[in-house]
Amino acid sequence: MAGSSRLGWLDALRGIAALVVVFDHSSHTFMADFRRELMPQFNTSRYGIMVFFLVSGYIIPASLERRGCVRTFWIGRIFRVYPLWAAVVAVLLAVSLLGIAEMRDFGQQSAAAVALAHATMLQELLGTPNLLLILWTLSYEMSFYLLVVALFSVRLHQQSAAVAVILAVLAAVSVTAGVVLPSSALSGLVGTSLLIVFASIIMAFAICCASARSPVLRVFGGALGGVLALALIAFNGTVPAWEGLVILAMMFLGTVVYRAENGQNAWRHAAGTAVMVVACAVGSAYWYGDGDHFTRRGWIVAFLLALLTFGAGLATRHRRMPRVLTGLGTISYSVYLVHPVLLAVVDSTIGRRRQDSLALEAAFFTVLLPLCVLTYRYIEVPGQALGRRMARHVQPP
Repeated sequence: MAGSSRLGWLDALRGIAALVVVFDHSSHTFMADFRRELMPQFNTSRYGIMVFFLVSGYIIPASLERRGCVRTFWIGRIFRVYPLWAAVVAVLLAVSLLGIAEMRDFGQQSAAAVALAHATMLQELLGTPNLLLILWTLSYEMSFYLLVVALFSVRLHQQSAAVAVILAVLAAVSVTAGVVLPSSALSGLVGTSLLIVFASIIMAFAICCASARSPVLRVFGGALGGVLALALIAFNGTVPAWEGLVILAMMFLGTVVYRAENGQNAWRHAAGTAVMVVACAVGSAYWYGDGDHFTRRGWIVAFLLALLTFGAGLATRHRRMPRVLTGLGTISYSVYLVHPVLLAVVDSTIGRRRQDSLALEAAFFTVLLPLCVLTYRYIEVPGQALGRRMARHVQPP
């Protein structure tokens, strides 16, 4: 499962990020005291997630531009992301019915609304609690896909640096101006169920139009999807609007690095973009201050270390990466989605530890990683292969 020599550094980064995120979540169960001491100084979850976002920013626009076709891009994304997601959700529902894992409380929301919101993968931005906490990041991934398609459709995809800077500046302006919207503000205004229905229809319509043969429809669909993504992130996220904008800026910063690496932009432009994004992100976090579940020191340290990790990977991109890291990167999506289900079963059966246990932490990884090799081999790989076969039979518009 070693990655290619050209992209092995990205696989290695994903492997590192996956391990850190799993440690962050599993430490709730096995090393709670250690985690309480660490989190105010270093937000491990945000670190791993930011590394993932930078890697996605580097890869996703390149994937679309290499294909040159929005339709085949969406086919590839759907068959890359949804098969394992569906399998994990099905297992979660099964173990919950068996009474060996607890489901989250969805309040007054109907099962149909929850299911529809999750089917779009925008549930985090539609006022719906996530079936699994980690699914919130997929909402930002999906929003990024919509924005990338929007820029490609209107032929502004080469302006990644400008987009990253604009998003970062908007984040800084919003927090310094004291623009603090309540969590899921749009859902509170129009109602969660109504927002889910409208957003789902708009998203499906936007994707269909952006994948059409008509140039006019492609531009309209791409722009519509981009507007939807920006509106939801700015006005209906559960994280503060400034952080949602910083997440997008980070992803487009990854795109800027890709363009510099491939000679589409100068490295000095990439460096200038990075300086602006870092300044705005750190300034926003500092100005936002400390909260109940947020310490600015922990967030800033995680953010800066994620950038340094990405930079270290970039600097060593021409070297051969350790097979263990590239292998972990290959199965990182399985690691990311499977580990919370396994933890839910552990918490409901064995229970959380009263004292820190490094041995149990190691045992959890020992069970998790082989299981993820299986899910990768028998769910992810067939899904991707089916997506490639379908894409080959689709003529670019």
